[in-house]
Amino acid sequence: MHTHPSWVEVSLTALQHNFRTILSYVQPEADVCAVVKSDAYGHGAGACALALQKEGARWLGVSTVEEGAALRGDGVTARILVMGGFSRGEEDDIVQYQLTPAIWDWNHVELLENAAEKLATRERIAVHLNVNTGMNQLGVDIAGLPAILEAIQSAPHIFLEGMCSHFAAPEVVDGPQGELQLQGFGEALAKAEEMGIKAPLRHMANSSALAGRPQSWFNMVRPGLAIYGYFLPFSSIVTGHADWSLDLPVKPALTWKTRIIQTREVAAGNSVGSSSGYVTEFPAKVAVLPVGYGDGLNHQLSSHGRVIIQNDYAAIIGNIGMDLTTVDVTGIPGVEVGDEVIIIGETDKRKISAWEHAGIAGTIPHEVLCNISSRVFRKYVE
Repeated sequence: MHTHPSWVEVSLTALQHNFRTILSYVQPEADVCAVVKSDAYGHGAGACALALQKEGARWLGVSTVEEGAALRGDGVTARILVMGGFSRGEEDDIVQYQLTPAIWDWNHVELLENAAEKLATRERIAVHLNVNTGMNQLGVDIAGLPAILEAIQSAPHIFLEGMCSHFAAPEVVDGPQGELQLQGFGEALAKAEEMGIKAPLRHMANSSALAGRPQSWFNMVRPGLAIYGYFLPFSSIVTGHADWSLDLPVKPALTWKTRIIQTREVAAGNSVGSSSGYVTEFPAKVAVLPVGYGDGLNHQLSSHGRVIIQNDYAAIIGNIGMDLTTVDVTGIPGVEVGDEVIIIGETDKRKISAWEHAGIAGTIPHEVLCNISSRVFRKYVE
């Protein structure tokens, strides 16, 4: 039973709209692998994955084997790409839960072969070879391609279903690195074909690249942030300006709400909040919200952020505590205990997005959304 007076509303309608918008944008050239890692960017992986599957998503992307197995437990039957690979000891779960791992090391091949033999699986295990084209995190370097491709070719229980890579800075539309990475991935695909291997699926584009670099779509794209209604702005190293013109018409799927649990009149010259973070200059009416950094409300919003109450903005005053936040409602008439408060979301006149929180906190909207704590109840609305 949910009783905590702070909750997140996730619009499955908006989520499905976003998926359809992206799919129609890249079809017929490419399919869409909707990324639901990190609990679907804080939106709740199980419910979001099932809603996306219902809307026609044939592929879902996760980071870990554990995330993939959890989705199978939730009833997800779509293909699941484990983008972060797997570690020794997880190979049996790959087979049992019919997950598709990204691999980059001959050790991955050996572990999967052993698991297939031990579990006597009849179907060959599909893998996607992750190629490092310049991000220098996960992936096999171009020079190491022949060896890993030979290992895959000689493995009777494995077949190469896909080859993939990842842009380091896809939002920089005129950066030379992006072109060099595309060129490197093209070389990797050509190298595989020289060896008689043509991976049926080829994918490189995340949310920013699917909108800004159509030549990187190949035949599958992997949107994450865009599925939830956000885009990074595109930037130019020539002009130095941010450009929002390439946005797809996606809608934020998440609204974060709470309710006022106390109001009080505070005389001028009194401190409000923990660590005496704020001192009133004038008499003020203060409302207390049962939400804090323990719920994922970034501490940097202390005395800088705002919320929406009764279709108006109310400033956060004082330091955000682990469980409580105080706001100034002096200029809003009739505010009472129990009134609904919007932390992220919008009304017909006011709007606070994850971008606003990110701008104040010096971070990105991905982190704002992912950091909303699991103790904040998720409510799914159509």
